[in-house]
Amino acid sequence: MKTRQSSFSIPIYYRFLFATPTINKDMSIERADYSLPCEKSSAEKDSGPHVYEGEAIVYPNDGSENVIPREEETHRALSSRQLSMIALGGAIGTGLVIGTGTGLARSGPASLFMSYVVMGTVCCGVMMALGEMSTKYPSKKGFAGHATRCVDPAFGFCTALVYLCKYLITSPSEIVAGCLVIRYWNDSINSAAWVAIFIALVIVVNILGVKWFGEIEFWLSFTKIITLIGLILLALLIDLGGVPGQERLGFRYWEHGRAFKAYKTTGDLGKFLGFVNALVLAFFAYIGTELIGITIGEAKNPRKTIPSAIRKTFFRIVFFYVLSSLLIGMVVDSSSPLLAQAAKKGTSGGASASPFVVAIESAGIKVLPTIINGCILIFTISGAISDQYIASRTLYGMAKDGSMPRVFTKCNSRGVPWAAFMFTSMFMGLAYLVANSDALSVFNYFVNSVTTFGGLTWTSILSSHVAFMRGMKAQGISRDTLPYKSPFQPYFTYCSLFLICFISLFKGFEAFMPWDYKLFITNYIGIPIYVIAYIGFKLIRKTKAVKIREMDLTTGAQEFHDLDEETDEERQYKSMSFKQKVIYQIKNW
Repeated sequence: MKTRQSSFSIPIYYRFLFATPTINKDMSIERADYSLPCEKSSAEKDSGPHVYEGEAIVYPNDGSENVIPREEETHRALSSRQLSMIALGGAIGTGLVIGTGTGLARSGPASLFMSYVVMGTVCCGVMMALGEMSTKYPSKKGFAGHATRCVDPAFGFCTALVYLCKYLITSPSEIVAGCLVIRYWNDSINSAAWVAIFIALVIVVNILGVKWFGEIEFWLSFTKIITLIGLILLALLIDLGGVPGQERLGFRYWEHGRAFKAYKTTGDLGKFLGFVNALVLAFFAYIGTELIGITIGEAKNPRKTIPSAIRKTFFRIVFFYVLSSLLIGMVVDSSSPLLAQAAKKGTSGGASASPFVVAIESAGIKVLPTIINGCILIFTISGAISDQYIASRTLYGMAKDGSMPRVFTKCNSRGVPWAAFMFTSMFMGLAYLVANSDALSVFNYFVNSVTTFGGLTWTSILSSHVAFMRGMKAQGISRDTLPYKSPFQPYFTYCSLFLICFISLFKGFEAFMPWDYKLFITNYIGIPIYVIAYIGFKLIRKTKAVKIREMDLTTGAQEFHDLDEETDEERQYKSMSFKQKVIYQIKNW
């Protein structure tokens, strides 16, 4: 493949900060993934029209490319089975198993159920928007690359930055949650010891490489799903009166005006605030499903695995999240003293803070609380592992794009971006705050910030999709040409964008009732970071917003034809017997 040496015109201070490389002719590889957006020389400007520079830069006159060395590449090793399970497992955590109890105590069963339906719909909107763009332009930069292509390079930068900030905070928060779960059995051992053990475990799994990470995370996520299935069936059994000595409950706890509870104030306004609070808690539970947008870069066959993962995630969301929220409101009284106690404990209460445990204790079932506590521990460990994976890949992608120091693109022979991973791993040290009992309040403020960064990330994904659809329409490109075409567009994306903006703006209403500056800062700190990053990047790089008629909708779209071929997994499936196919489908559901 013919290559061309790039001529960069960049201020000397920028060269010092980001160590911008020079691509030489002898650096020839099979496929390029990223190049630094920069100013071309006059000769290059005359070689063809401007194209999107987030992937390999292609000059139409001769088809030459700027390329990146293979040793700085991550590996494509995640199968559809692993990808779809990781996408779900990344979202299933303490927010669903424990946070539902807080939502029920504050808002009532109807508000809890409705909030999970609404946020599940928004989540599906985000996944479908991401799926359309990612199957058309598979990229190791994930949704930040789509923001750069469709909106503005500065928009892509701040999208990646807030997403990175989110997971720099989430990783230590999961480790802290794991330490707090351990206290259910033994609180005599210093929590710092457990922090060290969990950090070591997270590091080991991640440095093994994406193949081992995918398989380990698959089985951890599988354990989560088995646990949730068991809890759902048990809750259904309790509700129908299947426990000896217990009568049928039905919708008893929804009657006599108990379906909706007032929060912070009385009357209809209080019930509305209760519903808004439930929406925020439901949103926290759903955060993480966008993980699929980061794993795209290491998926074996993006155009086939991504749509499959999105469809499976949709049905799993309906089954696990929505059904769980419904059953919890049926088997637990929102006014129960046990639930009120659990809601006050939060994650620090371990299994005792879960509404499922409240239902089990109310039904007089023994032993199970200990078992569930062990399962919740798996939830937190799995969450920390996947969160660290996302953080390192996000930083790696930003470095590939030239918006972070070049050193973070370094990968080892297993395709692990070791420099980026070492940097993001340092933030896991924040988990040592748990060694001080007073640090729990600080930890809870970190959780508030996570939802803020998550809301900004979803807003960016949906905004990029709006621009993407407008660009296709302006350039006369039919949606039928998309490898994956989601339904109800563009209305689905517009509605999802409105709802997530509403929740992001009003999620911190508690800070005003009464005024609490700490709650205000932690609930909205992500917004100024987002704005400053956008403005700062535009001033330094002097970027311009992408015009819909000039949006590059061709570069990169034809670079993955080789991935459209039949995979080994598909060929093996066709050769299976009927019994083997049934087992395979059950395993991969």
